[in-house]
Amino acid sequence: MLETRKRAEQTLFVFLGLWTLINIIQATFVEVHADEAYYWVYSRFLDWGYFDHPPMVALFIKIGDAIFPSTLGLRLLTVITSTLSVYLLWKIVSKYAYNVMLFVLLFSSIVLFHVYGFITSPDAPLFFFTVLFLYIYQRYVEADKFKWAFLLALVIAGMLYSKYHGILILFFTIISNFKLLKRPTFWFVVVISIIAFIPHIWWQIQNNYPSFYYHVIDRSSAYYKFSFTTEYIMAQLALAGPLVGWYMYKSAVKLKPEDAFIRAVKFNCVGIFIFFLISTFKGRVEAHWTLPAMICLLILAYVAISRYPVPKWLERLAIVNIFLIILVRLILIFPIDALKKVKIVDYYYGNKDWAKSIKEKAGDAPVIFSNSFQIPSRYNFYTHSTKGFGYDSRYYRKNQYDIWPLEDSLRNKRAYFITHPDAGFEQLDTIKTSKGVYYGAWLDQVRMYQKVSVNPLVVPEEVRAGQTLMLDLKVYNPYDETISLGNADQKWKCYLEYGFKHGPDLGEFKAVDADIENVVIGSKQSVIIKASVQVPVEEGKYKMIFSLRTDPFGGARNSGMIAIKVKK
Repeated sequence: MLETRKRAEQTLFVFLGLWTLINIIQATFVEVHADEAYYWVYSRFLDWGYFDHPPMVALFIKIGDAIFPSTLGLRLLTVITSTLSVYLLWKIVSKYAYNVMLFVLLFSSIVLFHVYGFITSPDAPLFFFTVLFLYIYQRYVEADKFKWAFLLALVIAGMLYSKYHGILILFFTIISNFKLLKRPTFWFVVVISIIAFIPHIWWQIQNNYPSFYYHVIDRSSAYYKFSFTTEYIMAQLALAGPLVGWYMYKSAVKLKPEDAFIRAVKFNCVGIFIFFLISTFKGRVEAHWTLPAMICLLILAYVAISRYPVPKWLERLAIVNIFLIILVRLILIFPIDALKKVKIVDYYYGNKDWAKSIKEKAGDAPVIFSNSFQIPSRYNFYTHSTKGFGYDSRYYRKNQYDIWPLEDSLRNKRAYFITHPDAGFEQLDTIKTSKGVYYGAWLDQVRMYQKVSVNPLVVPEEVRAGQTLMLDLKVYNPYDETISLGNADQKWKCYLEYGFKHGPDLGEFKAVDADIENVVIGSKQSVIIKASVQVPVEEGKYKMIFSLRTDPFGGARNSGMIAIKVKK
């Protein structure tokens, strides 16, 4: 028995070595995804929070990049924590059964685990801290000791600092075991976790809750499509393992919880999958959001399948499943030209050459891209700078580029603008890149007011269709310098405009009837402007948006989405 366990441990460590090696190779030679580049820019501006996510991913990248300033450095902590997670998962499940080969087959069959073996996004630290949470919680339910409570509190903070989805894990764990509420150590965990998370909460307050507004309000505003639900279901089947995932789901569902820990794992597995299934009725759900549930699925499936002799057909099918996944991973390292036309594969190729081509035109000048946080981030990573800036128009979503001080460094300076061929510039460069043809033009005395807020003091809940709505607009200047909205002696004109969003579409923008020619706003000051807008002629629920548009840009989204109901 001892000899068998020793051989099993050797098998596990061989697998851990191979797992680490392939992740290091892939982390080194596969170019960064555009999202990873965005999080790399996060790491250039370390803070307690960011528009889209908490800050743990930035810290992961900052540490790795300090050791190896390269693609591997960006992904270094992901590779390390992925291997640690595999080991901790084995320690969790080995309490129920000791079958290393089954564990390796099931773990290697889950597609998402391969993705976050080397890709660095908020899901990478979430993966690690979720596994660490389950590892410590397993011991905490067995022994009500302050040492486990304290470690649990720290891990919970790490989980929440990784991604907001960590809240779901806490919620389903608590409702799986209400006896926790009777433990003094539980309330100790609550207090320590909240204290540790206060810096991020304070960051949200200081920045007017951008993450809450984006994730809860802005991101969930799409109309329902049946495809949102069907795509979600199919994606979950595929990501659990295209050939064996269905059997893992079946096994997990049949397993009856035998202790508090397994009950918590099952509550999390079922609860998270159902939560995001329901979320498809509000908008599109990204397939990888269920990563914590996949971890729980592995645990449940392993415990259930290990109770009986493992079917030979399952072993063979799992091996084929793993072979297909490894084949895809190898294609990312050794590209096939035909597959580069597939969008999801194309993300990983030609980025370095693309950035080099644009930098040859722009030199050391700032480069402005429109309606993307990914493209300027990719430029920043491959030029190892923060010269790339994302101008977010009213037709695009806000992101961290609306918070960083990059815009402030552009105003009234010379910059290179990546635009489109019919933008109306007298001189336009044509740049042939590995990502296609781009067009650029030089801008002198850049004028943009991305961060200026324009919001009405009072808006009626209901208005009549077609009426002229009189408003007092409060315009706030957050910059460290005085700004003017007038156009006298200005190279680039400024316009105050408004538009209405009805359903998924944002309508045409029109000029606000207001005199802004003599409006001058001091640093950190605000002014009130008398204005009027025309209400839509059709009944319905609308979102009103105010925008400051400065040539040659498309106009920023300078207000929140202001709910307004139009009636006849």
